[in-house]
Amino acid sequence: MLQTIGYSVFAAIFNVGWAATQVSHMSMVNCITLNSTSRVVLASCRNAFTMVANLSLYAVAFVVFNNVGAGTPAAVENQYRWIAYISIFIGSCFVVVFAIGTREPRLKLEAHVKGYVRISWMYWFKKILYHQVALVYVLTRLVTNVSQAFLAFYVINDLQMSLSSKALVPAIIFVCSFVVSILLQEIKWTSQRLKGFYTAGGLLWVLCGIGILLLPRNMNAYMYILSIFIGIANALIMVTGVGMQSVLVGRDLNGCAFVYGSLSFMDKMICGVALFILESYQRSTPELHNCSPSYHFFSLNRYALGLVPAVCALLGVIVTCSMNLQTPILVPLEEPLLG
Repeated sequence: MLQTIGYSVFAAIFNVGWAATQVSHMSMVNCITLNSTSRVVLASCRNAFTMVANLSLYAVAFVVFNNVGAGTPAAVENQYRWIAYISIFIGSCFVVVFAIGTREPRLKLEAHVKGYVRISWMYWFKKILYHQVALVYVLTRLVTNVSQAFLAFYVINDLQMSLSSKALVPAIIFVCSFVVSILLQEIKWTSQRLKGFYTAGGLLWVLCGIGILLLPRNMNAYMYILSIFIGIANALIMVTGVGMQSVLVGRDLNGCAFVYGSLSFMDKMICGVALFILESYQRSTPELHNCSPSYHFFSLNRYALGLVPAVCALLGVIVTCSMNLQTPILVPLEEPLLG
């Protein structure tokens, strides 16, 4: 009980710090440039380096597992402790570099000089587009968070794949997301393209969800192919979903922190509730070891990884198609981002 309380307290403290970092970092994108294409490019770059961070954690774990013994439970605990120490150290170094080496965005400085009035919360709540973008973003985060949480359980328990697959399959997803995020930086973005690429990513996730639901154990090798398309779909919906937030903010720079903060709050609350509900039923799922390899038993893991993200992606596509995104503000791309 004491361990649970202690873990919960430190997890809560971590999430407070993470929220402060995430909201401020995402808000900076809008303060750096008013150009819609540049904003999406920056969001795409941010998503790409998120994948790099995820892959770096795998690299750290690989080094630790090969250099630190794990003969006893205490030794295994020591391995994960070293992974945490190294990850925190690397992250702290990048935070210091970011804090010292990043200048205040010029647009934000201009906003301070001109004395822009702080935007009321009600200004955003009265906008239909705010609620549409919020719904799309929350659904997008549900897709990525729920699928990531149940991926390892699905490949090990349902598909009976090797233990290495619970690292290899996510790694393939991250690599594909990284590549697609880089490629998306070469596109000149408009509101219609944001909607179009999000729709493509959402529909691709629906197809992946159907594949996950119907994939039998004796064809588990196809999960590696599905992971490629999942990575592509994740990048498409994440980059364009964040891009829609930039369109919503527009020139209202003094309100961008509220937009990102409120959407992040809703995302964490709803994802937390969804994962709590799904995981509360996980232990009641029957064992699948005695099932026929050609039989696709509809376990909780299969529903959570296939059905839930697919439904959320489809709902996100429907909401996206109903949006009336305004024509993006055209500001010359030649202007310096941090000049």
